[in-house]
Amino acid sequence: MLSDGRGVAVRTADPQDLAAVAVIENLSFGDPWSLSALLSELEPDPMRLPLVAELEGQVVGFLMSWIVADQLHVLNIATDPGWLRRGVGTALLREAARRGLAHGLVETTLEVRRSNLPGRAFYHRHGFRETGVRKRYYADNGEDAIILDCGLDGLAGD
Repeated sequence: MLSDGRGVAVRTADPQDLAAVAVIENLSFGDPWSLSALLSELEPDPMRLPLVAELEGQVVGFLMSWIVADQLHVLNIATDPGWLRRGVGTALLREAARRGLAHGLVETTLEVRRSNLPGRAFYHRHGFRETGVRKRYYADNGEDAIILDCGLDGLAGD
């Protein structure tokens, strides 16, 4: 387990974290992932990198990602709304980057809703750049996704 010095501890997630992750998922997104989808990301698999962040002994955030060629593809990241702006998302991104580098990966990619201006600002603060658009990506409303990427070396220690 890694602690960031602000009290946020990040560790590998596992199926026992499903209940906590599902609560955060449902609080964070209007179109949340199903329990079965979340559980599949928490199952041990060398191509998956699921992380949870803990503060004061409680799971307060998570990050789901896949290892794809030389990239870490972030599928989902969320912080419990009661713990926003306490470094949880930053701790999760940094630890994912460190682990990606340890696997020999060079960059991270993700998609974010065009309308998610706070999320886009968060990623820009961490060095992500917008590299493309996936038209009508989100099934719930057909919203476009903005594709972002960032080098892992800078993200790991930014």
